Amino acid sequence: MVVNKRKKNVKQRGTKTHGYGSMKKHRGAGSRGGRGRAGSGKKGDSQKPSLLWKKGEKYKGKTGFYSVKRQDIKTITIGYIEAHKAKFNEENGILDLTKLGYHKLLSNGKAVSNFKIKIDTYSTKAKEKLEAVGGLIVEKKVAKPEPKKE
Repeated sequence: MVVNKRKKNVKQRGTKTHGYGSMKKHRGAGSRGGRGRAGSGKKGDSQKPSLLWKKGEKYKGKTGFYSVKRQDIKTITIGYIEAHKAKFNEENGILDLTKLGYHKLLSNGKAVSNFKIKIDTYSTKAKEKLEAVGGLIVEKKVAKPEPKKE
């Protein structure tokens, strides 16, 4: 059996309507009733109910906004640090997680070792767990502005 492998548009060369029946049927947006919310005016009663939110309220379209500058906060848990001790190098007895790209320490897992951890933010439960086994969270020192003298 021979199968014709030519493309459809090649097959339709020489035909007047390219498979769309009448020449009127394959025109612009007029053949589909317009684009967007076309026809939703006074005479387009059949489309109005689908465009309304509540009775008597007009169609509003997209509303609100979202922040484009949203950052993903990279977190790490106490349990992960305990399970992968060899992966983390301590400098001067302090495990600096900010250099490794982490932003927040979470309390998931069991604290066994008494780490001294340096990180930007942490949960209160994580701090409690570390302090219970003799660990410590070294906070970043932020310079506070001095009050103005008058």
